[in-house]
Amino acid sequence: MTFGKWLAAACMVLPFGLGCATTAATDNELDRYHGQRLEWKSCDEQRLDEAGAQCADVTVPLDYTEPDGSTTTVAISRIAADPARQYGVMLSNPGGPGGSGLDFMVDVAAAMTPEVKASYDLIGMDPRGVGRSAPVRCDWPRGIGLQAAGPDAASFAESVAAQAELAVRCATAEGERLRHITTRNTARDMDVIRAVLGVERINYFGTSYGTYLGAVYTQLFPERVDRMVLDSAVDPERYGPVDMVRDMGPANEAALDLWADWTAGHDGDYHLGSSREEVRASVLELLRRSGEQPIRIGDFAVSAHELPLVLFTGLDDPRQYAMVAEQVAQLRDAADGLPVAITPELNEALAVMLSAEPEDSSAQMAIMCGDADAPRDPLWYWNNLERSRTTAPVFGSFTDNVTPCAFWAAPAEPRTVVDNSVPALIVQSTGDTRTTYANAEGMHRALSASRLVTLRDVPIHWIFGRYPNTCVDNAVNTYLRDGTLPESDITCAAD
Repeated sequence: MTFGKWLAAACMVLPFGLGCATTAATDNELDRYHGQRLEWKSCDEQRLDEAGAQCADVTVPLDYTEPDGSTTTVAISRIAADPARQYGVMLSNPGGPGGSGLDFMVDVAAAMTPEVKASYDLIGMDPRGVGRSAPVRCDWPRGIGLQAAGPDAASFAESVAAQAELAVRCATAEGERLRHITTRNTARDMDVIRAVLGVERINYFGTSYGTYLGAVYTQLFPERVDRMVLDSAVDPERYGPVDMVRDMGPANEAALDLWADWTAGHDGDYHLGSSREEVRASVLELLRRSGEQPIRIGDFAVSAHELPLVLFTGLDDPRQYAMVAEQVAQLRDAADGLPVAITPELNEALAVMLSAEPEDSSAQMAIMCGDADAPRDPLWYWNNLERSRTTAPVFGSFTDNVTPCAFWAAPAEPRTVVDNSVPALIVQSTGDTRTTYANAEGMHRALSASRLVTLRDVPIHWIFGRYPNTCVDNAVNTYLRDGTLPESDITCAAD
């Protein structure tokens, strides 16, 4: 189908008007959900089973304005506390949006001291529409809803048509249910889980998008928050499919420079150049070639729509620089027509981008597009893309590109404004490529009683439980043990 026909179909299927404000159910109206009894059983997943976790399904309203209407289920896991030492329960979210979180607390628990770990029932969760929680399925022809625009107007037009198609597929496949897959509803689900678990207040650990979810919970249920850790934070004012994504462009260009310096020092291994400038030139040349003709490697054809995402996927952790260099070298060799035995890491990354099997990531777009509106005019994106070609020559075509949200139904509820004094501990690296340091500063302002722990000069996304740092780990564990925030913000150096 041509772009014009897809756009016409989108205009018929998707209501582009203003979203309607809704009034969620009161506690009394939710009594039947709060009083449900959970059936805990084996999670039937190796990591969780080895951690001693159990899983259960929580029934929640699909639409909180109609609590007596249709329901859906949210899958949760529990790594139980030591009954003799238990302080409370800790909910969690690993980010995405759309990330499965059932086993997330296995990783987080590894960074906790034994005393802290023993103090909490650690609750993992697949948010509504994700994983085991009645997942969104949009019948997409590819794995993810984000892609780069490519080098020119023709490739941008391809991208516009492709993104419009994804939106129409979601509207067709999911129908009315789609408007209820939102962060505000997930926060409401968390409060049902709180009540079902029999506690007055929750503790919470969230990373990336999970920090936004946690902040929305503080806004909707401020009196029900105890200890909250937000690791690698999103500025609530910039959350969504536009500003938050655009912020990643300069941050990833800076990380690419650090990677290029490292790769230049290993030119004998990868032959991508002996200086930052030469390595960058090799990347840009590879981008140019992928724009002229997709690079055949393994089972995939990698075009300029996907190549920037290969780099983006690897640059969120400096320990992956060798992996990224090897992937770029493999793509170069494949472009030269040389035989390449594709690495498992590159094969997996390309499968996520280019294959909808075993599942696509349409839940990510469902949540983002359902939370915040996006500009509708493709020309708006094109103008941003043209400006970014000099400031972000590698990543601008990705971070400034149009998304399916440009063709999505308007959000069912107004955007959540986070502005409160609920205490929280925010943890952030200055070089984060996914949620930038400026985003964490925005979260710090939005939560006026928060404290900020800064890890200097490390381009890492998600610290506690992923990137060991004595200073950060001590700050988080001390807060989770005592419930007392630091007297002032803290700055940490790399170990």
